[in-house]
Amino acid sequence: MEGLPGPFAGLTNRELEVLRLLAAGHTVKTIAHRLGRSETSINERLRDARRKTGVGSSRELARILDAQKIWDKKIDLSAEGAASDSALQPATRGAKTSKGLIAMLIAMSAAAAAMMFTLAPSVEQGSTPQAIKISTNKQLPLVGTWSLDVSRIPQVERPRAVTITFRVSKDQKWTTLVEIVAPDGSIQRAESTAALDGVPVAIAGNMGFVDTVALRQPAPNALVMTLGKDGAPLSTRVYTVAADRKSMTETIVWPGKDLPKLETTYFRRID
Repeated sequence: MEGLPGPFAGLTNRELEVLRLLAAGHTVKTIAHRLGRSETSINERLRDARRKTGVGSSRELARILDAQKIWDKKIDLSAEGAASDSALQPATRGAKTSKGLIAMLIAMSAAAAAMMFTLAPSVEQGSTPQAIKISTNKQLPLVGTWSLDVSRIPQVERPRAVTITFRVSKDQKWTTLVEIVAPDGSIQRAESTAALDGVPVAIAGNMGFVDTVALRQPAPNALVMTLGKDGAPLSTRVYTVAADRKSMTETIVWPGKDLPKLETTYFRRID
């Protein structure tokens, strides 16, 4: 569609409408209720949007669009059936929010912001942190192949499978291979090789919604990955391996206009 960049150009007003509500925190059920349509119809729009963009998860697609402020680039999102700004709030908007919850949200956002400030690439400062030098791959908890626990992901946005493979060369550069199998069986792959200096490098493959990655390693069992698109940060992902080296947690920080959004996924070692 005219006005939308790259892989998002084929999205219709109706698909953007549903994705915008999804990014605001709604479920398929509440979106269907607000728009006066069936859940089957909403799921069909989400499937079409995933097919057009190549993004395997509806919620991830919604967050990518939100992070890139795609909504601001599309001038006609108020056509018949589109929700007003007030309708974009989750159904729990009217519920009373406790002071404890507000404090927790503020603390979470402050922690996320501090993490991003400390660990994100900083070319202007000219600082190049020392890589953690390990003599063999066996000493690196992250090295190997990891499979996403898709059972924890809502059905509407659940891919068939996601695997991540980390390898380290003798010159301490990390190769990352990502493979996503979408619900329809289509496969997306991305590959990159980067030093642990926070400098963005190009990503090869067919994931059109991301084109650069930068890496830092604050500890042997942790890796901070900043993904970008067209020179702008898209998300920061922190991978942390458990002491038994059999499980890995991915904490995703999605930048937003207000508070950053946090998401956690879980992987298990398969190799």
